[in-house]
Amino acid sequence: MRNAQTRPAPISIDDYLDGETRTEIKHEYLDGEVVAMGGASAQHGLVAGALHAALIPHARRKACQLFIADMKVRVDHADQTYFYYPDLLLACDPQDREPYYRRHPCMVVEVLSPSTERIDRREKLFAYQTIPSLREYLLIDPEKRCVEVYRFGETVRHESFTEGSFRLECLDAEITVDEIYIDAEAL
Repeated sequence: MRNAQTRPAPISIDDYLDGETRTEIKHEYLDGEVVAMGGASAQHGLVAGALHAALIPHARRKACQLFIADMKVRVDHADQTYFYYPDLLLACDPQDREPYYRRHPCMVVEVLSPSTERIDRREKLFAYQTIPSLREYLLIDPEKRCVEVYRFGETVRHESFTEGSFRLECLDAEITVDEIYIDAEAL
């Protein structure tokens, strides 16, 4: 008897990457499964854009590449491969220059939404912390004015900020919470 919910045949990494260059819809790759991504709210876009604007001078100073929304991060862990589209991705390794993804980011940022928050807090947090080069993972709530910073090293440290400023070690920079929310709070 055949199960009605049989998993489709896995898609190869090469087929996935080729398909992403031919479509306007972004898809994440979850070890052979391809999942379409939805759109984002105005607040989501304004928060991501404001953080990008605040970080770009620091990224340039450190000779890093800062991507917003369209660069994939590749995660290889335990014989599985994942490709995610973080809201911001900071890559500082000059050897990490594939045309459509990065393997060795220093920092990854996800702006939360109701449909992705659980995935960002669990699945992606677990996946991202397996990347040896990753030093910081930020979760930003566009509705509640809260920036969470996970710092990776010998241990994982977690901090939350609703006011004031916080330090980003990858960029050796101080960023204020106000800089991130300035446009979104004007809605």
